[in-house]
Amino acid sequence: MSCKISEIKVFAGTSGKSFADKICEHLKIQLGKSYAMKFSEGNTYVKIEETVRDKDVFIVQPIALKPNDDFMELLFWIDAFKRASADSITVVMPFFSYSKADKKDEPRVSIRARVCADAIEMAGADRVITMDLHSPQIQGFFKIPVDHLLARPVLCSYMLRMGINNYVIAAPDAGFAKDARKYSLVLGVPTVIGDKQRKANNEKAEILEILGDVKGKNVIIVDDFTTSCGTLVDMAKGLKRLGCNDIYACVSHGLLQKKGLKALEDSYIKKLIVTDSINNSFTLNHPKVITISVAPLFAEVIKRIHNRESISPLFD
Repeated sequence: MSCKISEIKVFAGTSGKSFADKICEHLKIQLGKSYAMKFSEGNTYVKIEETVRDKDVFIVQPIALKPNDDFMELLFWIDAFKRASADSITVVMPFFSYSKADKKDEPRVSIRARVCADAIEMAGADRVITMDLHSPQIQGFFKIPVDHLLARPVLCSYMLRMGINNYVIAAPDAGFAKDARKYSLVLGVPTVIGDKQRKANNEKAEILEILGDVKGKNVIIVDDFTTSCGTLVDMAKGLKRLGCNDIYACVSHGLLQKKGLKALEDSYIKKLIVTDSINNSFTLNHPKVITISVAPLFAEVIKRIHNRESISPLFD
């Protein structure tokens, strides 16, 4: 006997409105009606403005430029849908800021990514869809299913269309070397690796050495995210010292604000390619920033989950 598939509903949190609109455009559905506000003392209020009983609900909320506000609002949305008798609740989190806090790397600190995972589960979520976590093992922090999408196929497709000749892929540190080699495998070009050292618990790192030949070549630096652009800018300086030609950078998540954009503007980086996983007004229409949409990828995943179909072909 075939099971009844409930009606799909996509809703948006405050930080996910523009991304959810794009998803709904691809799915050819209307965005769910909802309302969120913040009271004068800082409390967040959310309300679902239509019935969701027995429906598959997808709530889109990147945890991004205001991570604490974004995360608390997400928990309230999950609770509201749970109490409104949704059939299933899937968190669509294109960017998860706290994924950077994935380990206890010094005494007496919190593993914040684990705390967030526990909170999402306890609030009542049934599934999470996210993209390019800082550490893929964070999927294991959750007991519920996590669909960890990759921006790499979308970004590689755009790089090929750019028509850059005689280039290499560069990882800014050893931690991203494995991912950089996957870019190289798709694009059919060599990989070079930067040796980065972070001396303090801040956003500043120093590039000590670059392993690989870049003289006379163009370079595309790849990474998972950038906040201050410091690592990318320092890597670009090191590459220029070794005699490379044009330098591009490509990251999944662009959190740059005024200070980071000023660093980008003053750098050797010709263009920075990012996805629209974050609704970042600072990078909108910036002459050095190119934004590529991954909303079609998320829309396809949502459709497949709703229809009880496999999403593994999307990783081929």
